[in-house]
Amino acid sequence: MAIVCGCRTHGTGEFKASNNNTDDSYRALATQIEYPQVSQCSASSEDWASLEPVTLATLSETEYWDVKLEEVIQLSLSQSKVLRDLGGAILRSPATAETYWDPALQETDPRFGVDAALSAFDAQFSTSVFGEKNDKALNNEFFGGGTRLLQQDVLSLQSQLTKRAVTGTEFTFRHNAEYDANNAPGNRFPGAWNVNLESEFRHPLLQGSGMLFNRIAGPSTTPGIYGGVLIARVNMDVELADFEMGVRDLVSNIENAYWDLYFAYRDLDARIAARDATLDTWRRVHALYESGRRGGEAEKEAQAREQFFRFQEEVQNALSGRMVDGTRTGNGSGGGTFRANGGVHVAERRLRLLMGLPPSDGRLLRPADEPITAPVQFDWAQTTHEAVLRRAELRRQRFETRRRELEWIASKNHLLPRLDAIGRYRWRGFGERLLNPSGNNPRFDNAWEDLTGGDFQEWQLGLELSVPIGYRRAFSAARNAELQLSRSRAILREQEHYVLHNVASAVAEMQRAYLVSQTAMNRLEAARQQLEAVEAAFESDKISLDLLLDSQRRLADAQSRYYRIVAEYAIALKNVHYAKGTLLDYDGVFLSEGGWPRMAYQDAARLESLRGRPKPMNYSSANTPRVSRGVYKQHLEKTSSPDDATPPTTVTSQLEDRPESQPSMATEKIQRIKYESEPILPLPPTNDSPPHP
Repeated sequence: MAIVCGCRTHGTGEFKASNNNTDDSYRALATQIEYPQVSQCSASSEDWASLEPVTLATLSETEYWDVKLEEVIQLSLSQSKVLRDLGGAILRSPATAETYWDPALQETDPRFGVDAALSAFDAQFSTSVFGEKNDKALNNEFFGGGTRLLQQDVLSLQSQLTKRAVTGTEFTFRHNAEYDANNAPGNRFPGAWNVNLESEFRHPLLQGSGMLFNRIAGPSTTPGIYGGVLIARVNMDVELADFEMGVRDLVSNIENAYWDLYFAYRDLDARIAARDATLDTWRRVHALYESGRRGGEAEKEAQAREQFFRFQEEVQNALSGRMVDGTRTGNGSGGGTFRANGGVHVAERRLRLLMGLPPSDGRLLRPADEPITAPVQFDWAQTTHEAVLRRAELRRQRFETRRRELEWIASKNHLLPRLDAIGRYRWRGFGERLLNPSGNNPRFDNAWEDLTGGDFQEWQLGLELSVPIGYRRAFSAARNAELQLSRSRAILREQEHYVLHNVASAVAEMQRAYLVSQTAMNRLEAARQQLEAVEAAFESDKISLDLLLDSQRRLADAQSRYYRIVAEYAIALKNVHYAKGTLLDYDGVFLSEGGWPRMAYQDAARLESLRGRPKPMNYSSANTPRVSRGVYKQHLEKTSSPDDATPPTTVTSQLEDRPESQPSMATEKIQRIKYESEPILPLPPTNDSPPHP
């Protein structure tokens, strides 16, 4: 029926074919795009974004939400099941997006997870029952005139338990039972039972032997395909490193967006102040123009009016902003190079995106923290030591290199011939019935009683050799594994060099931003003093309008430039921690595994109580290499060697740090200093402070 009828696709309507080329109804319906039917998995978009975004055309009074950087990071991480970015990768390639579930997905992968690799050593039970009826003619005779017809009833039962040991040995315990009732001449019973119990082992002596190989390759006998528990464990560690890098980049982008918004507000304040000052000047010149007095010439009134609308345009752009790239991870530097693009509204929506908030809720986010203005000095030797140990990319590549080392070890095992030692021992039983528990039964009354008597025992012991001529695949796999290992080690060395260059660039950028911030402060103070002097001279009619308007522009530019360099210093300080792998500590973020269900703890406690005292075991593979050095601790007080856990962040500052027991935020780790506490003019060098250029 399937061949005659063929396949039929059920669509949304009936199609009618037409020989008329002008009739496109069939084509239009056949090429119609359909939408998938999925379960509702998120809140309604109408409820989540019910309010229009705040724009320049918004007339209602703005309500502000003052948020600290610590609060922003906390809210962002608590609502980030998918680790967001500002590049739109979640729309372009959602399969590559890092999510909250990725480590658990790797752990529970039925093909490459740790439990999947351990399951290769689980005991396997199998059983089968088959009944068979045979009724056929035979082309022979038995004993000079026997039957030519075979009528037979057969029942076969087989059960076995197989266990693979970590050494590669396979143990099997098998039970076979067979009932045979036939009409062949000479049978002692019309129907008889044959049962046997047999134990069997198969132990590899060369290829596939040893605990190390089986932990690396698992049950695989194909060169180049390794799925053992050690490989699965390394894959899990690689995924954890990827997840940490995703969280680190998210936190870095949150800080970038936070200081972008801070600068947007400060730049808007500077533009508003300049616009208001220019408005006062224009009003005075316009009053003189209306009265026809000196100083109110038409060209001067138009010049003052032009500068007012120029600053008004800058205020509007600083408030709304334009859709250009802001500061984000990887735009010139690892942690992100500061870009003073966009305005308040654009920067605020970017921060809302990273925080997982609606585009608008009737309020505008406003940073409540001030950037750090205190000088921070990092010990170079300690910084480079931490960068090599703690950078997540390097830790990930080290695990990749360890995996290549394990694969190389396993590939060399395939260069050996396959030589297996096989042993089998069997107990047989025969009887008219399967079981008769009455006792005092004659011989061959039941098969199980005959089996337990031990009269029929068989054994087999031997060797099985398999040698591929030429070992072409094995040699290719070994060479490939060696090349992969060499490549992975070379990449690790280059990554270390790259990380050290990143650290050097980040430290140099931090020093530049701090020194330039002092210069920008001096410039700002000079611009203020210049404007005050020019305004006084303009009031006494000693200078022209051009100098006054130019002084107002200079002050606005100096203010904007100063706040820009302050934001650059905050981001540069964050980028130093990013480059040396301590950004999560710097922002008070610590990663840990989630808890188990309550019943799991109870089961673990019960099983532990049933265990005996542990005994030291001398494994034959005492040189089994370690995969990792144990739990990765983000925060320690001291690290003396690469064999120890990862060291903490060490910052030498002129200010007090918070106690180690209280993880701090960027703005809390070093106490803030007000702008007026900085020197207005360069101070002479002292023994305690470096000279200023």
